[in-house]
Amino acid sequence: MKVERIYTRNVMATRRSASIVEAAAAMRRFAVGSLLVLEDGDGAEPVGIVTDRDLALEGFAAESCVVGSAMTPVLATVHETADVHEALEVMRANGVRRLLVTSEQGAIIGILSIDDIVDGLSADLAAAAAVLKGEVKRDAAGLGEVKVGG
Repeated sequence: MKVERIYTRNVMATRRSASIVEAAAAMRRFAVGSLLVLEDGDGAEPVGIVTDRDLALEGFAAESCVVGSAMTPVLATVHETADVHEALEVMRANGVRRLLVTSEQGAIIGILSIDDIVDGLSADLAAAAAVLKGEVKRDAAGLGEVKVGG
């Protein structure tokens, strides 16, 4: 399965200097579990990812805490045409659960999470199960020949 089939195309972002309260509100408003973190200023260069887990670990009691102190500064990427197994290897090698997805030109076009991969694999397994169920029904009805061992 290719990454391009399952990645999330809409990437929400925040700034490094934003408060974690603002980041949490944005995650809630957009129903996402992570935000791409951009450098402050006009450059808008990506510098990390902040997740709902990062915010929970940092603690909401510290309203003066900023995204830059809670974010994961690792920006691991995968090309949109990569295989899911390659994406999993990149995640494992970088110790992350999310990858930025890039186009042929290197532009960030989405994000791939471990949940996206599980959902995609689950859909493929469900489709395979449906095919197998159809084959079993056909064989049980005497409409096909059952071959064992090739």
